[in-house]
This record gives sequence, structure tokens and C-alpha cells, in this order.
Amino acid sequence: MVYTNLASLILRLSFGGMMLTHGWGKLNRLLSGDYSFADPVGLGETPTLIAAVLGEFVFPIFLIVGFKTRLSAILPGLTMLVAALVVHADDPWGKKEFPLLYFFGFAAIFLLGSGKYSLDWKLKKV
Repeated sequence: MVYTNLASLILRLSFGGMMLTHGWGKLNRLLSGDYSFADPVGLGETPTLIAAVLGEFVFPIFLIVGFKTRLSAILPGLTMLVAALVVHADDPWGKKEFPLLYFFGFAAIFLLGSGKYSLDWKLKKV
């Protein structure tokens, strides 16, 4: 028996849910008007903060409910890749490992898609 749909649900709930904890503080910073933030790729502090909020809070909510799942996995994955390879470039492996684990989780979600336990599946049936 193949458990692909259940695996997709578990990945979406776990990686999306855990990522929310990283994005919550950034969302509060953005809403409070404090736009100071690291700018590791040269976009500017405010655009980088907005991208981080989208990648670590908004799109993970979409992943949890399974809405536009493949598209919604891209920004969180890229955010974690930047964290691993740019922000923590000079750090030891232990600092890179955590964001890389997230990256591979989001890559798996991208490849698997949402599965039948998702909003995408429900909307396809309508």
C-alpha cells in the first residue's frame, strides 16, 4: 500500500507548522514598523524582511492547508537555502545543517505536491 498522500500531509503539517515559529517574530517586527533586518542578498532590509515573512509565515500557512502547495514551497525553501549558504556561510556545519534540513523538507513537499488531504485537492473536485 502506498502512503504518498499521508506522507505529503505529514510533511506539510510538520515543516509548515515548525516554520511558523521562525516567521512569527519577523511578522511582529514588520507589523510594528521596525523594518531593520539583515540583507544577505542585497535586496534591501525592508524587502528582505517582507520576503522572510512570506517565506517563514504566510506560505507555511498555505502549505499547512495545502493551498497552491508546490508554488508555496518555493519561497520557504529558498529562504532556508539562503540561510544555510549565505547567512551561515562562515559558520560550522552545525549552523548550516538546520536550515538545510528545512530546505530538503520543502523540496520534498514541492516534488510530492499536496496530495488528497489538501485544499488543492478539494478545489480540484469543485
